[in-house]
Amino acid sequence: MLAVSLRKLPGFCTNNSMKCGKNGNEKYLLDSNAVIDYIGGILPQKSIEWLDSIIETAVSMSVINRIEVLGFNPPNPADLLPFEDLVNTVEVIGLPEEIIQQTIDVRKNYKIKLPDAVVAATALVLGLTVISRNTADFGKVQGITLINPHDLK
Repeated sequence: MLAVSLRKLPGFCTNNSMKCGKNGNEKYLLDSNAVIDYIGGILPQKSIEWLDSIIETAVSMSVINRIEVLGFNPPNPADLLPFEDLVNTVEVIGLPEEIIQQTIDVRKNYKIKLPDAVVAATALVLGLTVISRNTADFGKVQGITLINPHDLK
């Protein structure tokens, strides 16, 4: 398992009036599969180094990703610690009304699963770039900027 050094990220997108990513600084939304691949060390080295360089300053995750990532019960509870550390490092974005409404629109227009619709809506509302290997679903959603971390070599 990849040893990731993580610290608490202060104040990233905690003000409801702030639109992350629309102020000229690139901000990212980390999908569950990217978290698992990052912590598991199965991404290309360039992707791991890139994520290491931005994880504390430019990365957030949706509350749905927090639930997905922490919602498993490994045989060895210590295996969950790196995931908990990552979740405690990035800003976890909740579901304010604007994201809920956008999620409804995404579900109606693109017929993708609810967790992916929440991630897509969060990215659209806050102007975030999604980091995910799920190009099939996120690639359908107009307006989404997507980075597949497995493609960085």
